[in-house]
Amino acid sequence: MTSIILDGDSLTIEQTVRIARENVKVEIAPAARAEIIKKREYIEENWLTENAPATYGFNTGVGKLKDYKINQADNEQFQLNIVLSHCSGIGEPASEEIVRAMMAVRINAFCVGVSGLRMEVVDRLVKMLNEGVHPVVPIQGSVGASGDLAPLAHMVSVLIGYEDAEAYYKGERMSAPKALELAGISPVTFELKAKDCLALINGNSLCAGMGALTLFDAEQLMKTADAIGALSLEAVRGEQAAFDARIHEVRKQPGQIAAAENIRRLVEGSRRASESARAVHLEDDILHPTYHPRVQDQYSFRCLPQVHGSCRDQLDHAKTIMTRELNAATDNPLVFWNENGALEFLSGGNFHCEPIAFAMDILTIALIEIGNISERRLFALCDTTLNYGLPPNLAGKPIGLNYGYGIISTAAAAVASENKTLAFPAVADTIPTKSSQEDHVSMAAWACRKAQQVLDNMPKIVGVECLLATKAIFLTRGALGGFKLGRGTQPLYDALAAVIPLQDGDGYMQKQIKPAFAMVSEGKVLDVVEKAVGALR
Repeated sequence: MTSIILDGDSLTIEQTVRIARENVKVEIAPAARAEIIKKREYIEENWLTENAPATYGFNTGVGKLKDYKINQADNEQFQLNIVLSHCSGIGEPASEEIVRAMMAVRINAFCVGVSGLRMEVVDRLVKMLNEGVHPVVPIQGSVGASGDLAPLAHMVSVLIGYEDAEAYYKGERMSAPKALELAGISPVTFELKAKDCLALINGNSLCAGMGALTLFDAEQLMKTADAIGALSLEAVRGEQAAFDARIHEVRKQPGQIAAAENIRRLVEGSRRASESARAVHLEDDILHPTYHPRVQDQYSFRCLPQVHGSCRDQLDHAKTIMTRELNAATDNPLVFWNENGALEFLSGGNFHCEPIAFAMDILTIALIEIGNISERRLFALCDTTLNYGLPPNLAGKPIGLNYGYGIISTAAAAVASENKTLAFPAVADTIPTKSSQEDHVSMAAWACRKAQQVLDNMPKIVGVECLLATKAIFLTRGALGGFKLGRGTQPLYDALAAVIPLQDGDGYMQKQIKPAFAMVSEGKVLDVVEKAVGALR
């Protein structure tokens, strides 16, 4: 498997996902390696002396203790003390893929060449990642400024081989020294020198790595929602004019244009979503005893491109921000060459995770909206005042003896409302820390975790819509079976009908829910659609 070259400039979300989930190895670009070495040589020749000017984190304390001088003779002890004092995360360990993404982003940040740490440190972190030594990193404890101090400190405690630190190696949790030894990383214990520790722990890498993984999955979910929305449109014999390209071109919103195109491709050739099919009177349609042209559907169907498309635009914006962050130098101070060929140390605030917090809050709201409109469509499928003749609750015959799908519809509503309580933006909160030295923080780590919680809920909503749309088409196969589905919706329905038990009246609901959820959460919906119509936009 080809390694991914990290150069501090070109790491993508997709590459981060491959490193995190497929254990793809990384290498440092030669130019980045040369710059890291060159800067460090200058630092050691000119700055690691007792008479050097006070420079944050080199020869001073950190945080509120910035005005306290650190003697060069004590610097290695200082580095160790910073690691140990910052290993203060709480909560359950982050998943292996989040830790791998975090490590990859941290390495790539060093490749920008302005961190000032030793090349030996970067190489050791690369080897840990490539050999599968995954530090145990508690997921809670970061406020997103100064970056992800506690999570990264836990990573560094493993890097230095501290005896009480822990890591996962080949799925087993063990002490850091044992994991390093088994992975062939020597020496097992490793000393940090001036600036090494601060470069390692002062950055946004947990948030950036976690955000990249969530964004990747969210994009797949949004495409899946288009496909399931198209299936629901078929279930209610929906009106297709709302998806005409001309409507969306004059709105000029790219996400909307893409979503409408997806629906058109999926229902292309459909006879069920046509006027002739709508003219067929279904026996349970008590609201429309005689046929009249429908003219237009309710918003959850008709405005699917506008809503899904707006959510896509927010996702694209978040991807732009996150891609920049994956290639950003986010520690402090940073070191730059001046016009005289000397290094300058500049203290700033690139560690502040405000961009990531905004990006993930925006993504969270976009995902919630995908769930909200999906819940309205699946509600409509069960409601005889909205579904144009589908059985009440989509119950099998005899209705009444069979209850149908009213409670699973309610379950989806419960999850959609749960999501809404997570819509409050994390970035709108702040709490002063460290004696108000850090008096404004981003709460980006919570923004990332909250976005992931909402994303984890999404298959539970879209999966119910998937189940109900399939059941609705199945129940009307006698009256409408002669009207074929679209080029993309027909194979999707066939795949769903093959795995969801649809014959047994109500049956045991869990038997039907689980395969529907799996089709959504495991990407199987997109696999089926891609074979039929190619990749969705």
